[in-house]
Order: sequence, then C-alpha cells, then structure tokens
Amino acid sequence: MTSPALAPRPQLWILRHGETEWSKSGQYTGLTDLPLTVEGEQQAVEARKVLDGVDFDLVLTSPLRRARRTAELAGFPDARHEPLAVEWNYGDYEGISSDLIRKDNPDYLIWTHGVPNGETLDEVAARADKIIGRILESGMDNVLIVAHGHFSRILTARWLELPPTEGRHFVLGTAKVCTLGWDKKTPAIVRWGL
Repeated sequence: MTSPALAPRPQLWILRHGETEWSKSGQYTGLTDLPLTVEGEQQAVEARKVLDGVDFDLVLTSPLRRARRTAELAGFPDARHEPLAVEWNYGDYEGISSDLIRKDNPDYLIWTHGVPNGETLDEVAARADKIIGRILESGMDNVLIVAHGHFSRILTARWLELPPTEGRHFVLGTAKVCTLGWDKKTPAIVRWGL
C-alpha cells in the first residue's frame, strides 16, 4: 500500500476557451452562450499543440458552447461536461465591460466590488473548491479542465490555497494553457499561459 506521503499528486491543466466577440471587446461573458469567433477556433486548434502528448486521465469542460467547442478543437470531443466550471454569473453586469462600469465608479474592480444580482466571489470559489477536492481525492495524474477566464483565475487561487480575490493576479488570455501542480508538497503553478 502506498503511504499518503508517497501518493501521486495530480496536475490540473487549465485551458481557457478561445476568443468570442465579447471576450474580444472586453464585455463580461458569464452565462451568455456565445460561439467562438473564427480567431477563437484557430486559437483552440493551436492550443492542441501545447496539449499534444499529455495523457489525461480525465477531461472536463464547462457546458457552455465556447468551452465545449474549444475542447473539441483542442482534441477532446468527448470531454465530460462539468456544470461547476461555468463562468462567474455576472448578473446585471453581463455583457457590460468594466471600462463602462468604471465611468460611473472609477474605483470598480470585480475582485473587490463584485456584481449586482449575480454570484458572489465566494460562491464562485466554492464551485472551484468542489472541483479541486474531487481531483485531489481521485488518484489521477493529469486532469484537464476547459473553462473560462475569471473562473480559471479563481480556480488557480484556490488551488494555491489563496483567497479567491488573489485570482486578480493571474491574467489569462483566450485559449491559453496552464498547469497547476506541486513544488514538493506545496501547491504551485508549473506553467502559465502557454
């Protein structure tokens, strides 16, 4: 029997979905189910090169079509839908850019001010924590999740055992790949934004 100290530690790979019209324009895109742009589809194909050769035990995707299509084009058409991996529900700010919000509130940051009539940051973090918990208990080596910008940043902060507000430090472009893993026993970022 393997002792817990010697048990394998999984790596969590993250792929943010490719470009959409709203990600291109900077509009908050939570639960609005937008397709990828032509550029977004090409980005997803390019992401496949980064992931090629990695043997994933499990591939999860947000059920929103921009993530599902990214998973498909990146080589994972059978990715399992993970409802907890949807983007932050931006409530009244859905489809609005933070630049526009700052015209009325110059100090506005989603990380500290949140969104009216949407999810709280802690609610998004709780979803991320559930996914992380399942992965850590799974005994798997490599798990890929195809998800969204803010959600992936919050997921990263929680993997690192940081408060979800610290996700503000992990800028992640469309169709970029990251790997979360370990520095010995400490949760760590192994690769970012490939």
